[in-house]
Amino acid sequence: MGSAEPAGPVLDREGVDRALARLGAEHEAIESSLLALQDHAGRRLLEGAELTGTTRHRWAATEQTITALWTQFERYTEALAAARAVRERRRWPGREELAELTGLLRGRGVTVAGCGAGGGAGGGRLAEHLSLPELVERMNTGYARALDVVAAADAVWSALPARIDLLAAELGRIRSLAHSVGVRPGEHPAGDDLAEITAELTALRREAITDPLAFWHPAGGSSAPGGGRLDTDRYDRAARALEEVRREIDAVLGVRQDAEQRIVRLRDVLSRADRTLAEARIARGEVLAKIAASEVPAVSGPATALHEQLALAVDHRRRAQWHRLSPLLDSLEQRADEELERARDQLSAVTAPLAVRAELRGRLDACRARLTRHGLAGDPLLAERYDAARRMLWSAPCDLRAAGQAVLRYQRAASEALAPRADGAPVDGGRDG
Repeated sequence: MGSAEPAGPVLDREGVDRALARLGAEHEAIESSLLALQDHAGRRLLEGAELTGTTRHRWAATEQTITALWTQFERYTEALAAARAVRERRRWPGREELAELTGLLRGRGVTVAGCGAGGGAGGGRLAEHLSLPELVERMNTGYARALDVVAAADAVWSALPARIDLLAAELGRIRSLAHSVGVRPGEHPAGDDLAEITAELTALRREAITDPLAFWHPAGGSSAPGGGRLDTDRYDRAARALEEVRREIDAVLGVRQDAEQRIVRLRDVLSRADRTLAEARIARGEVLAKIAASEVPAVSGPATALHEQLALAVDHRRRAQWHRLSPLLDSLEQRADEELERARDQLSAVTAPLAVRAELRGRLDACRARLTRHGLAGDPLLAERYDAARRMLWSAPCDLRAAGQAVLRYQRAASEALAPRADGAPVDGGRDG
């Protein structure tokens, strides 16, 4: 038996009554808390669930704690009833009764099981002797520990499975769209991703149901029981992965909608590239015939590989293989534009000598027109140099280097003829006479 001897001074009547009132209020609060814990949805779910992992171990310990709490509450009720019975003997208790009441209210006269008997505390002893205030503290601590487990499990069960179900519904919608455009596991990376996400959500929901505490981060410090936050890392990763797949499927759907227009544009671009190359080949023959001593680059043939891939794209569209058509069109569009630009560059490179000849002809005619305005076009030297340059530029094959030098000599002679005379006399047409 524990000692019920008074701990400290003997209480007077008012002190006894205040202690009884305080302990009675504690009794009501503890009883209400234990009943609420008994009816807690999380506790009922934990009792009926097939638990695994962390939750299984912690719930086993929590069940022992709850059982110990009810046993401790019974001892508390009995001790409080015994104290009340002594107090009710007389309206004005004597010194012996006050000493007895002090021992009941403050002494360690309540015997409870220690951890060696499943009580969860007591340093390994089979039984402990506590005062009523100490027993209240013991019950409050055990209750907080039990409520922490129950509330955390309930918080996870109330939130995570519902989120997973919503994401799984979205997964089903996206998977249906994926099948409609030929995105399937083993045939397209997005199909493999969908299979992985499906497996992950299935496993995640199963684990959230059987081991909810594995998805709970308890709050540190002196937080209230059940304080903490939901661990949604795996859920968030699955949601992000599904969003990436959804964007890819939307892109494939977009390909299906505008595939015909994109293929028509590709045909047009490749056709223009072929025509440009054909024009460059014709121009090259003309340059070789008309321009002498000029290095003319060779012209490549049509882009046969691109035409073959375009035919493959048409076949993908006909077979509704949109997931294969999408990357092929993206690649073809870029390469077709590059091919057209390359053809234009070859045409420019091939016709460059003709452009040089045209520039020289323009410079020669512009210089003669200027001389004609000043009445100097008939000057024998100028006329001779003009005829020499013109014969070179309008003959085939044309030697561009020699023709360029002849035009330069004509321009220099024209500049000298148009320059002011040393005696200050104006330039006139006297040399033509």
